[in-house]
Amino acid sequence: MRKGTIALALVLVGALVVAVQLRDPVDDWHTLASLRKVDDHPLYVMRYYGDYDWDEEFTAAASTTRGKTASPWHSDSLWSCTCFAALGDPQEILLGRNFDWYPHAALLLFTHPPNGYASVSMVDISYLGLGAKLPSWSERRQLLLAPRLPFDGMNERGLGVGMMAVPFADSGRDPERVTLDSLQVIRLLLDQAADVEEAIALLGGCNIDFGQGPPVHYLLVDAQGRSAVAEFVAGEMRVLWNSQPWQVATNFVISTAIPEGSTSECWRYNFAYETLAERRGAVTAEEAMQLLDRVSQRSTIWSLVYHLCGGGLDVAMGRDYGAVYRYKL
Repeated sequence: MRKGTIALALVLVGALVVAVQLRDPVDDWHTLASLRKVDDHPLYVMRYYGDYDWDEEFTAAASTTRGKTASPWHSDSLWSCTCFAALGDPQEILLGRNFDWYPHAALLLFTHPPNGYASVSMVDISYLGLGAKLPSWSERRQLLLAPRLPFDGMNERGLGVGMMAVPFADSGRDPERVTLDSLQVIRLLLDQAADVEEAIALLGGCNIDFGQGPPVHYLLVDAQGRSAVAEFVAGEMRVLWNSQPWQVATNFVISTAIPEGSTSECWRYNFAYETLAERRGAVTAEEAMQLLDRVSQRSTIWSLVYHLCGGGLDVAMGRDYGAVYRYKL
């Protein structure tokens, strides 16, 4: 299992531009030529050809991002993401995920690095300086940095990752560990972890810098039917493994006040928990998307259902659940 890092464009733009300049121009052309607009929200789809210089950026990223490990954060209704694992049907293990934020353009990105697992992830491309309009050819070069900004994703081994903002997080600052930001670590997991146990081991080897965004926790799910929420409290990682054939996470730190069933202060958590409990965690992809619809907010940018056993995924943009796009990894 190889450790490495990717770089958040807003923090490491100088180092990333250098890395992009070193790429094979043929790979660049194929990557940027693959860009397609599939939804007016908008949603773009792109396939990334070649590597994205993970190893070459490791040293620069580790030194540049080293700093804060805890961030104060005040509740904002825009940050109301919901993630759930549906594990009851061993042939249809699902990760459901609503991402709630400002109405930015999104990119569904397919990657296949030579030294990592193939994966698909969603990227908010406003962090690359791109808006709703189809990027020009010169603007598209920013998309070569997209692998460094996964907000959720699934890899070819059936590992799925979703993140949600929480009021506080502190992973500690161990000088023996590499320091990554909260999105870099998702790329690490998608590229290098085959299951939840490997993902937890990788997370345990990192300091996570939340200084450039809200504190978050992660829901990890794999095709073997395991899931876990990873949280960071008082300098330590806390892992909450699923105790039922389902698991839910929203925007509160679960480990500090573990709810008994659907008794949390978050109605979205309670509703998702009750729905999954009624089905013993066995729902179809259509039912999973309906559940995401029921817990969606005005600020929901995208809703995704990842099929961890078969590599499929369903995408709805901007709460338009009548237009679901289906893809295969």
